[in-house]
Amino acid sequence: MKRYTLLLFFPILFYSCSKSDSNGQNNGHRMLLIGNSFFKPYANHLDDVAADAGYTEHNSTLVFRGGENGWAISFWNDSTSAAHQEIKAAFDAGGIEYFGMTSGSSPSNRTEGFSEWITYGLQQNPDMKVFISIPPIDFPANWNDTAQYYGFNSIELFYDYMVNTIIHKTVVDSLRTQFPNTSIFTIPTGWAALNLYNLKTDGQLLDSINYFGPHATSLFTDAKGHQGQITVEAGTLMWMKGIYQIDLGTNSYQTGFNTDLHGLADQIMNDHDPNYKQ
Repeated sequence: MKRYTLLLFFPILFYSCSKSDSNGQNNGHRMLLIGNSFFKPYANHLDDVAADAGYTEHNSTLVFRGGENGWAISFWNDSTSAAHQEIKAAFDAGGIEYFGMTSGSSPSNRTEGFSEWITYGLQQNPDMKVFISIPPIDFPANWNDTAQYYGFNSIELFYDYMVNTIIHKTVVDSLRTQFPNTSIFTIPTGWAALNLYNLKTDGQLLDSINYFGPHATSLFTDAKGHQGQITVEAGTLMWMKGIYQIDLGTNSYQTGFNTDLHGLADQIMNDHDPNYKQ
């Protein structure tokens, strides 16, 4: 993935279907989103950005648990948990148009959990679309060492391998074979963190941003690599393009940063393999 030089720019509600305005324009989708802390910030912030773009009927239910507990297989296996029951209740009510999950899975069975939830969800939501959000490699301060440990010359090459070989070829292709009539796509939010990190390293960010520190002024808030607000903004714009397919070049949402996060998100999603877009 190449680096980018940026331009300078100063109880749950359920709906049976998405609604349209008087011109027939889709006015928002009903979503069920399940994941962990590398997924939750985008799911939460999507509500704000979608509303700002005029999707007044956008409505999402987020079921969150931290770490590996937020993987699809963990939600599925914990069948007596409140989270498991909440996911089933959302599906049982019907009207789910998009079902989103984070990409974490067991190396011994990459599709486990994804397959079970999709099977369950399709019973009452036969037309729902499915997406997997792919986070960055964790512990960004150790990215170079991590890449070398796994035999790659850079973290970009390692993340590209994770996206295109592990997730796309092993997970998505297998799920598409199992569910041939269901749209399954990915959003590689990890590229936002990687490219913002590179822009910071190259002195090309147009904001005063630290690598690590407070949420409002840092790429990451801790050593694990949880997202600072600038990273959340870029990743959420990627979700908007991936799900709502908006034109980020004309979108007027104010991110609160001088750095052109619309341009960054747009270029990442344009470079994303078209076979794994919606």
